[in-house]
Amino acid sequence: MPDDAAHASSSASRSPTDSAAVPAEAAVSGGPPAVVPPVYVVGGGPGGLAVAAALGAYGIRAVILEKADSVGASWRGHYDRLRLHTTRRLSGLPGLPIPRAYGRWVARDDVVRYLEQYAEHHRLEVATGVEVRRVDRAAGGGWVLHANGGRAPAARTVVIATGYNHTPYLPDWPGRDSYPGDLLHAGDYRNAAPYAGKDVLVVGTGNTGAEIAVDLAEGGAARVRLAVRTAPHIVRRSTAGWPAQATGILVRRLPPRAVDRAARVMRRLSVPDLSEHGLPMPDTGLYSRVLEGAIPVQDVGLIDAVQRGAVRPVAAVASFDGGVVRLADGDAIEPEAVIAATGYRRGLDGLVGHLGLLDSRGRPRVHGPRTLPSCPGLHFTGYTNPISGMFRELSLDARRIAHAIAEAHAHAHAHQDPAPAPARTRSRTTHS
Repeated sequence: MPDDAAHASSSASRSPTDSAAVPAEAAVSGGPPAVVPPVYVVGGGPGGLAVAAALGAYGIRAVILEKADSVGASWRGHYDRLRLHTTRRLSGLPGLPIPRAYGRWVARDDVVRYLEQYAEHHRLEVATGVEVRRVDRAAGGGWVLHANGGRAPAARTVVIATGYNHTPYLPDWPGRDSYPGDLLHAGDYRNAAPYAGKDVLVVGTGNTGAEIAVDLAEGGAARVRLAVRTAPHIVRRSTAGWPAQATGILVRRLPPRAVDRAARVMRRLSVPDLSEHGLPMPDTGLYSRVLEGAIPVQDVGLIDAVQRGAVRPVAAVASFDGGVVRLADGDAIEPEAVIAATGYRRGLDGLVGHLGLLDSRGRPRVHGPRTLPSCPGLHFTGYTNPISGMFRELSLDARRIAHAIAEAHAHAHAHQDPAPAPARTRSRTTHS
């Protein structure tokens, strides 16, 4: 790695012509230059790994900077029962399918294992223990990455891939600090064991909140209530073998109104009316909600749990008053634990907020292959929440980003005599 202070946890860089590498895209302007500066990829999750592998297909060196001590850190911290809600076949990253042995709906531990295999298979260069805290413009063009330990590597091209679910968000409910019970964000929940025999309130009806509520009900909690601010759209994860993800891929470019109408019909055919249980049909259409950032809940047991009364929907949380949780409809309950599945923030403000490229919700105004004219060479991946599946879109984004970077490198070197290509050597595996 160019910065001697940063240590690389890496495998050998595989040639883009190697049959086991990511399939190379069409040649860009006669092929990539023989020598190019490294691209820094910030984040060692699936998005960062996919970009690095896709760049390798063009012969472009990518160095992944990961603040944790291993790749896939966010997946390692998810709750135990989590599985991909997208199919194995449609979730593989470029150049390496997810093994069939992992099943159709891949479990959390197998996702982690796959990401480890992916980094090893493509011999990706990963510098662990390197936390990039700020990205600034370099005096002569390009970017300087200010990281822990006084590190400040510079590069012409940087890809930010720190993840959609980066910083846990816990609402500042009035009286929250007076609550004597267990109050935690869903990111800290692992399994139902600590809550056996307890009265638990889960706040939030996204996929995480829905699945944690089911996990608690099945894991022995005495009572499970689910606080609902906005009734979610619920879809079957699979209908007659057809995954909801495949439908999401087919409809994502259709007019939202048409998709909303079709989804309403499908819900009536496949999902029972849960209005009498506290989960009415949403007022807005499914795809209209997706465009606002609300992904439908894929049923992994919620429908049955609500119908049986094992999970009871209640109104949204309004405030805390000691051990009492007051709800928006005026009811008051006294749960022994509250688990807030209230989402995450992108966490990009400190990193790039000063560059003027974030929107009002803290998301990059451009992503994938596009960059802002004011920020050339600064790419983002993984900051959307697509109905077609996150891993699939990360894969597509990775190829597009790599192609754009290869074009930019080829253009920059078009009038330079190519230097001899350096020999590829196996890198060491070390840690900061």
